[in-house]
Amino acid sequence: MKNRLVSVLFAVSVFVSAFLLFQIQPLISKAILPWFGGTPNVWTTCLLFFQTVLFGGYVYAHLLTSKLTPRWQATVHSVLLIAAVATISILPDATWKPTGDEAPVIRILGLLLVTVGLPYFVLSTTGPLLQSWFGRTFPGRSPYRLYALSNIGSLLALVSYPFLFEPVIGMSQQSSIWSIGFFGLALLCGLCGWVSVFFQTEAENATPAESSQPISQETNVEANVEKSAGSWWQWFSLSMMASVMLLACTNQVCQDVAVVPFLWVIPLSLYLLSFILCFDGEQWYSRLGFGLGGAFSLALVTFLMTQPPSIGLVVEVLIYFSALFAVCMICHGELARLKPEPARLTSFYLIMAAGGASGGVFVGVIAPAFFPLLLEMHFALVLCSALAIGVYLNENGKRSEANQIPAWVHYGAYAAVIVTAISLQSQARGTIRNSTRIERNFYGVLRIEDQSPHDPEEHTLNLRHGRILHGVQYQSPEKMMIPTTYFGPDSGIGRTFSALNESRPSIKVGVVGLGIGTLSGYGRKSDHFRYYEINEAVVRIARDNFRFLSGSPSKTETIVGDARLVLEREDPQGYDLLVLDAFSGDSVPTHLLTKEAVKIYMSHLNERGVLAFHVSNLHLDLASVTTALADQVGMEFRLTKFYGDDATSQVSSLWMIASHDKDILDDPGLLELTITAPKDRVLWTDDFSNLYSVLK
Repeated sequence: MKNRLVSVLFAVSVFVSAFLLFQIQPLISKAILPWFGGTPNVWTTCLLFFQTVLFGGYVYAHLLTSKLTPRWQATVHSVLLIAAVATISILPDATWKPTGDEAPVIRILGLLLVTVGLPYFVLSTTGPLLQSWFGRTFPGRSPYRLYALSNIGSLLALVSYPFLFEPVIGMSQQSSIWSIGFFGLALLCGLCGWVSVFFQTEAENATPAESSQPISQETNVEANVEKSAGSWWQWFSLSMMASVMLLACTNQVCQDVAVVPFLWVIPLSLYLLSFILCFDGEQWYSRLGFGLGGAFSLALVTFLMTQPPSIGLVVEVLIYFSALFAVCMICHGELARLKPEPARLTSFYLIMAAGGASGGVFVGVIAPAFFPLLLEMHFALVLCSALAIGVYLNENGKRSEANQIPAWVHYGAYAAVIVTAISLQSQARGTIRNSTRIERNFYGVLRIEDQSPHDPEEHTLNLRHGRILHGVQYQSPEKMMIPTTYFGPDSGIGRTFSALNESRPSIKVGVVGLGIGTLSGYGRKSDHFRYYEINEAVVRIARDNFRFLSGSPSKTETIVGDARLVLEREDPQGYDLLVLDAFSGDSVPTHLLTKEAVKIYMSHLNERGVLAFHVSNLHLDLASVTTALADQVGMEFRLTKFYGDDATSQVSSLWMIASHDKDILDDPGLLELTITAPKDRVLWTDDFSNLYSVLK
């Protein structure tokens, strides 16, 4: 009975620790996401931090169990638990908000270190440490089932966050609940440490003939290092490959949809599910099945990446995630086959964590510095295709001669890897060749395309951010200053400018999101345009390669930094028009769409000011959010829909125009485009917002 209770204690501690470990990841990432432009790289940087700290936690567990006696292990870890509980503070202080001139990656890593660094480090030590203590407490019983239980806790934490916690609980409440859970976990872990000491003492008293030297999981470190020298590189390589595929796939999907916890946790959940299955038992992993299935799914992903998007979003996401799961099953299945005896358990976890952290460093730091485009997925596809086919052929080689696959299939498999590499290289080179300028930074990849250069009337320069078109400008002098894309004369914002210019001799305009400065095409000599742009590369490109800013007779200035943070610090500007154009791309900064944010906007409008939200989005219905904001501040609004005109490079657009000025809202041009607003209203606050609820 006593042994059963102790086993339950260890199991509960491992489960709760894993649950808290993977709850804090989306919680803190969502909290800081708005401060850094809502870009996918915020999540990638957070994962880099989590993987690196996890590696540090495994180093700590390895050294603690290999260098100290059981009593000292319990003592040292108890002190660490007390320190973590005493200093816990999850949500970051407002002083960490960026001012616009610092390196985002360094800022995020420093912020995470100060806020969740110590608690996360403590949680990262729990898995290997408790499994080591369990193995010492119950000699002969495998601790690897606790590893599977740990991954189940992690998976439940991830799945429950976007569906249970995020939709119904605010950020501050989530933080409080998590802190209480961490306090309980600290008590459980401390108890496990001292229980293991008690059992060790009992065992020594029961068998006095045994040596009384300090107990260590790895009593001969040098011998163990030598023993593991033949497999450590396999543990490292497989872990790194799975990590690279996880992060590259997440980036690829997020750049085409939205940076939301819902799309973070699905790939991470599949990653963890593969751990659970592979370490639970050999029955879940088939080398032949996953080797062949992985190669097929990776081929489909390669096709998607080398062709224009032509299938539905759901099917595309399913293909990406299927390939990710297959690769993770192969990597983790092979890791499970290579797992050592329990005496080398902490070394095994340590090297796996090092591989995972290295994958994070590659995707989060090295690739952005050296790759001009998002080529991490290309890199992962080639390596993982080779791995999948190699595993398949290796297993086939062990079959009887009668069941052997013909040699031509082997050669065809290797040829498929080569074709994959050539196809992806060709696609990347084609993108680079068709771009006159490429800039990549923390906020993504910006490309300028030169379209129809041999047709003077149709010659344009286009700016793209990933797949999203952010601006088009004609190059002929006659058409150069004509606004295009979402901002054309026939769009909701174009009709708004027409109404304002007719009724007011001069206007002051604030614009959140620069693009190529298209709106300056409406400017008159008496007008003043003030742009807020978080990405300095966008400012450089708009000034160097496009002419809307320099060609406009109006006064123009550009402020680099997050618009909301800048507006909070500024004196009231008295805008006639405040345009919010930051929601059409892959990164939807939710902090610009909250009740608190709209109050800031109102403080910068004059009495007859107009608030315009550009809410065109392929995957999100933001009209229900912006109309709720208009209701919140008592403004009337018009939801306008324009269906585009290819002849004038105007694309389909949806604008929400709100104001206290009835003359502007009742302008015939605006009324012509007005459509029925959604009946449902979704009001977001700084403490609570949920993009999942407005997915189309």
